[in-house]
Amino acid sequence: MSATTYVLLQYGSDVFNAKFFDLEGRSAFIVCVVSHNPNLVVKLIREAVWTQHHPGAMGPDAAYFYFGPSVPASGSSIYGAGTPTPLPGYLMYGNNRNSIPMAYMRRQKTEASLSRYFMAQNGKEFKWRISQQRMELTDRRTTYATWELSSPTDEFDARITIQPAGLPFVTEIMTTLVLNRMGDSLGWSS
Repeated sequence: MSATTYVLLQYGSDVFNAKFFDLEGRSAFIVCVVSHNPNLVVKLIREAVWTQHHPGAMGPDAAYFYFGPSVPASGSSIYGAGTPTPLPGYLMYGNNRNSIPMAYMRRQKTEASLSRYFMAQNGKEFKWRISQQRMELTDRRTTYATWELSSPTDEFDARITIQPAGLPFVTEIMTTLVLNRMGDSLGWSS
């Protein structure tokens, strides 16, 4: 691993079920479904072993995505044509009792823009620039993280590169990355 960046390789193209490993093979984050009944609940876990190797990683060690009720799908869904799709709900970090609406964590400032904004727990606003193959997290001056799909010859599905300035809020970076990818896969417009 480079001394100036933290690279995580994503294994699994399913945004609801993926694992992220560092270049040394240590599990860093896991995304998994924890419930379907009555509504979908997904958990993002920051692994303790990875955190121990990166003492600058601060903040919560988990995030929970509590989805709203499913609605009949119009057209195609990630679950198949006509299958109900979950609505945005809220998320919670760690064992914090404060819930944050998913829509607030992926705000769109202009209708035509693909970028999504969120307010971090430190009160600072960040922006994900989103394209089909790449996402970039910035505060308009500094790039904190870049997520890119892999090439067909790679054994992993995507790569996220986190700058040292992103390590103190790495769980929020991963949470909003996953949330934006979930929103895109579910066809949420904003």
